[in-house]
Amino acid sequence: MTARLSRRQLLQALGVTGAGLVLAPSFLARAWAASPGDAPARRALVTVFLRGGADGLSLVPPVEDDAYQRARPTLALKFQGEHAALKLTSPFGLHPALGALMPLWSEGKLAVLPGVGLPIAPRSHFDAQDFLESGTPGRKSTADGWLNRALLDAKDDAPLRAVALQPTLPRALYGNAGALAMGRLEDFRLRTGRQHGDARQGFSALYSGAVDQALKGAGADAFEAMSKLDGARLAKLPTTPGVTYPLTPLARRLQDIARLIKGDVGLEVAATEMGGWDTHVAQGVAQGAFAKRCDELGNALAAFAADLGPKLDAVTVLVMTEFGRTVKENGNQGTDHGVGGVMFALGGGVKGGMHGRFEALTVDRLQDGRDVPSWTDVRAPLAEALRACRPGADLSKVFPGYLEDSVLGMFT
Repeated sequence: MTARLSRRQLLQALGVTGAGLVLAPSFLARAWAASPGDAPARRALVTVFLRGGADGLSLVPPVEDDAYQRARPTLALKFQGEHAALKLTSPFGLHPALGALMPLWSEGKLAVLPGVGLPIAPRSHFDAQDFLESGTPGRKSTADGWLNRALLDAKDDAPLRAVALQPTLPRALYGNAGALAMGRLEDFRLRTGRQHGDARQGFSALYSGAVDQALKGAGADAFEAMSKLDGARLAKLPTTPGVTYPLTPLARRLQDIARLIKGDVGLEVAATEMGGWDTHVAQGVAQGAFAKRCDELGNALAAFAADLGPKLDAVTVLVMTEFGRTVKENGNQGTDHGVGGVMFALGGGVKGGMHGRFEALTVDRLQDGRDVPSWTDVRAPLAEALRACRPGADLSKVFPGYLEDSVLGMFT
C-alpha cells in the first residue's frame, strides 16, 4: 500500500520546519519557466515595516521647533549635549542612534519624509497596518496587498521575484501574483541524508503520496525552487569584505535579502519587518528602549547598503510604519498612538534630503489638537517609488480610488 503523506509530513521531508517556509504554489509553478535574465530591467524594491507605530518625532526630531520642545519636556532631543541629535536640514535632526545612516545622507542616498500617514486616523495597530498594507485606507474588504498588485503587470515570472524574509507572509504581499515567505534563507533548502536517500531521484515518490492534488503540486514546486537555491548556495554567499552585520534579527534578514540580490535570482520585491516600536512607557531619549530600536535599525540598514556596494544603485529601500505618535509626551514618559509619522527611502533612484511638508507643531495646526497630521498621504511616496522601480506599473490598480495630489520628487 502506498503511504499517504500529510502536509506536515511533506514539509518535514522538505526540511522546512522551524522558522519555516510559506509558499504560493501557483507562483512557484510559473517561476522557473523564466530565467533571471528574462526579467525586465527594474530596480528591486525592499520594504522594511516598523511595526508598533514608530515615533517619527524622535526618529527625525524637529529640534528647532519650539512647540516640539514644549510638548516633550523629558523626551525632546536637542542639538547640544553628549547625545545630541545629528543635524539634517533645518529644523530637523536625526536620532543619534541612527548615526550609521549619516554617510548615506551625506552621499545623497537617504531621503526623509515627515508628516506621512494614512488619510484617516484609525489609531489602532491592526486597522492601520491593514489599511497601509492593503493600500486601500478605510476599506477592510480588500483581499490583496499593494505590493502584490504591483507585481501583476509582469508578463513573465523570474525565480523568487517576491520574497518576505519573515516567518509569515505580510499583508502587502497577499494576492494572485504569488509570493513566498521564509524565516531564514538557510531554511529554504532541500534536506538530504540517509532517511530520504537520493532526494533528486526519490522526491517524486514522496509527493505522489500526498493527500491532495494541490499538495502534490506544492511539493513539486517547492522541490524545484529549493534545488535551485541549493545549487546556487545563496545562504552561504559571503558578505562584502570589511562589512559586518550586527547580530540582530533585522540585520540577519537584510543580510539574506542582500544574498538574494547578489545571487541574481530575479528578485523584484522583498519585504521584512521589525517590531518593538509601541513606546507608551519609558520611551527614553538618546538612550533607552527607543534608542536601542534605532541602533538596530540604523546599523542593519547601513550594513545592508555597504554589503551591496555598487548593486545598491539597483535597489530602493522604503522604511515605513503604520502611524506616528502623539506630539505631547504622556505621563509615563512615553508617547501614544498618533497619525502622521516618518518614512525613509534609501538606495538607487533616491533623491536625498528632506521632502514633503512640515508645519510648526502648535496645537492649532495638529490633528485633533494632539497629532502630527498626515500632510502627505502615504500612498504618494509608495506610488512614486513604484513609478521609479517598476516603470509602466498601473498605479490605478495598485492603489484603486487614489488620485495623486502631490509630487514629492523623492525618486528619479
